[in-house]
Amino acid sequence: MKIELVQLAGRDGDTAYNLKRTIEAIETCTPDTDLLVFPETQLMGFASAEQLNGVAEPVDGPTVQAVLRAVRERDVAVVVGLAERDGDRFFNTSLLLTPQGVALSYRKTHLWPSERDLFQPGDRFATALWKGVRVGLLICYDIELPETARALGQLGAELILVTNGNMDPYGPVHRTAIMARAQENQAFAVMVNRCGGGDEGLMFAGASAVVDPMGRLLFEAGREECRQVVELDFQLLKTARHDYDYLKDRRLRLVGEQIAHADGRRELLIP
Repeated sequence: MKIELVQLAGRDGDTAYNLKRTIEAIETCTPDTDLLVFPETQLMGFASAEQLNGVAEPVDGPTVQAVLRAVRERDVAVVVGLAERDGDRFFNTSLLLTPQGVALSYRKTHLWPSERDLFQPGDRFATALWKGVRVGLLICYDIELPETARALGQLGAELILVTNGNMDPYGPVHRTAIMARAQENQAFAVMVNRCGGGDEGLMFAGASAVVDPMGRLLFEAGREECRQVVELDFQLLKTARHDYDYLKDRRLRLVGEQIAHADGRRELLIP
């Protein structure tokens, strides 16, 4: 499987600009790319309290529909984030979009302190089958809590995809976290971070990364915009889990109702 990491500098609250760059990246991906992964809230940026009501959209809104059209034209999949509106509530949401539509929707369950007055936390973790691989999504601060990736592991995740918006001085934290989350769940992990400056003087750390099921870095970006294709060999999952299997060997399981859907999705509800 070939995954393209699209590390970009976005504009907060400027959906038109962010959408344009997202579609350009999809249109210009290499012909054999299977999946593109973008940073956290790629489509709206980190909208302020004053901007959020004006820019947030439902998952079936015009901005996601525009991305879906590009996905279908290019016959590729993407992981992309948005500020989601659901009635009078707002969520920090990431989507796995394929030519068939929305394969997976995940609402960030662990909000960064500055988000807690803007968004509601999600109430579940989820995985889906895509090209024969069980995929799960996480968002930024989620990966600093080991239970989040463990929840995906409990749902059978083989590939953890993280949309990220990590800023200075916390870059080293996420480098350590993404390696640990991959190793302790014996899964591949792909983290794509934003770079460049943002509102309120933030400087995003870049350093998008790909980690194998043994916790080894396969790729790490610098601080500037970049696009990198990495090919994953899922036979390595069998190697990593051959002599010992953390998920089978653990003596404690995460609590919460687990639901298996007919379309292959699995969910773990947060009690």
